[in-house]
Formats: sequence, structure tokens, C-alpha cells
Amino acid sequence: MITNAIAKRYAKALIQLAKEDGAVEKYYDELTSFGSILNAHADFTALLSDPASAIETKKALLRDITDNLPLSKTVVNFFFLLLEKNRLGHLSSITGEYRGVADELSGLLRTTLTSALPLEEKQIEGIKAALEKSTGKTVLLKVEYDPSLIGGVVAKIGDAIFDGSIKTQLDRIQDILQKG
Repeated sequence: MITNAIAKRYAKALIQLAKEDGAVEKYYDELTSFGSILNAHADFTALLSDPASAIETKKALLRDITDNLPLSKTVVNFFFLLLEKNRLGHLSSITGEYRGVADELSGLLRTTLTSALPLEEKQIEGIKAALEKSTGKTVLLKVEYDPSLIGGVVAKIGDAIFDGSIKTQLDRIQDILQKG
């Protein structure tokens, strides 16, 4: 819970700067690319997180990496702030929160639609249009298939799940019959 609050605070601060610079998507791309580097080099991440290492050593290491990447000055400064505040370990959470805040600002809603069978493009567009109408936002729909659903669809919008699958309906009937 504390990690989430920290991530939101830092993400909102960076979004403010990104809006001023007109670089919301650019900063997101930079966050994700640097996060990928951290994930790929666990030894580098461990050194940056090591409380026994001097802050100046950590800054020099971070400077060596950021100087060789196409990063904006604002994002580089942000990474140094995270390092100084011992929050660099929260970068993936911050990046996720940043994406959420950026989507909210742009009126974009990322949705996952899972279907038991492949849907026709016309069906997908119909579902997308209905979601856009009901939410008032632009929907970016990711379509997945899961044959275990038997039939129907499951839509995940943020933390909410709308389950219209036959599998769930059968599970409910079974639960009712077992409870009597």
C-alpha cells in the first residue's frame, strides 16, 4: 500500500512536468526503456539499491548509464531524484502509475476483452463502441481468447471485471445447487 502511494506521488509529479514540456508519451517511453535496462541488469540494480554503497558512487554509475541513453534532461533528473530519495526500486510501480495518470488525462481507457472464440472485427468494433458510449472515453481494446470460458466474453476495465462468460454462469448455478 505504501509503495502504491509513493508511486502515485512520483508519477503525478513527473506527469506535471511532462504536460508542461508537451512530452507525456516521450517521458513514458523513457521510463519504460530505462526500466527494461534495470530489469535486464540485476547487478546494476543491486548496486544502486545497496545501502552500503556511497551515494556518490551510485550517482556516478547512474550518470554513466544515462549519458549513453537518449533520455531527456527532465527524466534523467527524475532518476537522480529517485536515487537520492532511495526510490529507484519503485520505478516499475511509478511507471505503471504514470501510464494510468497519462491515460486519464488523455481520456483513454485501456480495456482487455477475453472471448471464448475468435470474434469478428464487426463484433469487436460493436463492443468497443458500446464501451466508449458507456464510459465517455476513448477505448483501447486488447482482445484475447480463452477457450475455457466456453462462451461469452469477459471485459476488464481498470480494476473492474465484467464477466458474461458461460463458465462463470455455470459456476454460479453449481454454487447455488450445492448450497441448496
